[in-house]
Amino acid sequence: MSLSVRRVNVDDAEAIAAIYAHHVLNGTATYEVVPPTGDETVEKILTVTGRSWPFLVACDGSEVVGYAYATQFRDRPPYAYACENSIYVAHDRRGGGIGKLLLKALLEAADAYGFRQMVAVIGGGEPASVALHGSCGFEQVGCLTGMGWKAGRWLDTVYMQIALGGGTATAPIASGKD
Repeated sequence: MSLSVRRVNVDDAEAIAAIYAHHVLNGTATYEVVPPTGDETVEKILTVTGRSWPFLVACDGSEVVGYAYATQFRDRPPYAYACENSIYVAHDRRGGGIGKLLLKALLEAADAYGFRQMVAVIGGGEPASVALHGSCGFEQVGCLTGMGWKAGRWLDTVYMQIALGGGTATAPIASGKD
């Protein structure tokens, strides 16, 4: 296994769509119930990268085996320095360190972008995702009980957070986001 992480490109859309489709149809980490198409995934890639937000893929050789991206937490201007992450690993490659490799790279990229807080919104309170984020320094900051109904049961949504860069200790560097 020769793992590497790189920036996404639109040619990765089909592989990303396939990875995510498995999680949509078989898991509870996402509350989507219909997997996005390849074309919709291209639009997601263009939207995220068009804002210069980080969007990364993990590759084993030339095969995309996972992806992660960060988007502004909410659209309103005061949230300009807070982001939410999304991270998914191919179902048959879970448990091999790909998620941790991706998340560490995403934390660095989000910090370099200028985000000061990262939030993970974990559908279903997925234990593997909670453990992954915890292993990278995230702390659980909230749990919303029974927020989604999927797979025949009520699901909680776990919020985890980590400070990036100077966190809240200093004002952000003027960047036109204010």
